[in-house]
Amino acid sequence: MLKHLLVHVPSESLIRPIVDGAVSLAAARAAHLDAVSVGYEAASIGLPVDGGAAVATVFEVEHERALARANAALAIFETEARHAGIGYGLRALAGFPAEAAATVSASARLYDLTIVLQPTSDRDTFDNIMPQEILFQSGGPVLFVPHIHKGPIEPRRIGIAWDGSRLAARALRDAAPFLARADAITIISINEAEAPADASAATLAAHLARHDLTARIERSSADHGDIQPAILSIAADAGLDLIVMGGYGHSRLRERILGGVTRAMLQSMTVPTLMSH
Repeated sequence: MLKHLLVHVPSESLIRPIVDGAVSLAAARAAHLDAVSVGYEAASIGLPVDGGAAVATVFEVEHERALARANAALAIFETEARHAGIGYGLRALAGFPAEAAATVSASARLYDLTIVLQPTSDRDTFDNIMPQEILFQSGGPVLFVPHIHKGPIEPRRIGIAWDGSRLAARALRDAAPFLARADAITIISINEAEAPADASAATLAAHLARHDLTARIERSSADHGDIQPAILSIAADAGLDLIVMGGYGHSRLRERILGGVTRAMLQSMTVPTLMSH
């Protein structure tokens, strides 16, 4: 059941793809959608030499400016949420990046799904880092919306990137509400010989059949550096509108270690992608 959703609305990056996608998904599922946006405070700002009250004023001004950026982003979201007639909530935050990531990620733990925007490479902003922080810290499923996405999100043709791993299994279970409504399911198996024999693509197809879900298997082989392009190639050929996959890696803000396929997908995704860690 997807009844309680959270969306992170960037304050320093693209807004329209994530707002349109999240609102449409909430409307299709009759779900409540809470939106959070963070205005980031600079870690280092010029301070007056006389200190005291003047320093406090500088920090207060920086805080208010950051909060204003968050509220401006939420105002755009609120307009669309009202127009769609969905139940929604708003939360504007201002703070330093590490604190903001911890706060939003903790909040995300009590939602059925968190919706975030794919990081973009054309701007140096913490809004590019927050989505993967939520993935690694929240403990729940995260739906990444490509920055090139337009229109609503209600997937009907779903691909499961399957390697038999724990994280792939976690993503599979988290995707159950989407799979239940799918018109077509494709199991994407790259280098199947490397997967556990007891968790093969065929075994997964049999598992899904017990849930009255029919899936076809697309197998392919690729060098490790070419796995992500192979997944997207199959997705394009099958006309997929959602990919389900494990999110590999570990994140500590200053020590982000992403698995190669996860990193490549975040950089070059072409359709909404549900990841679990």
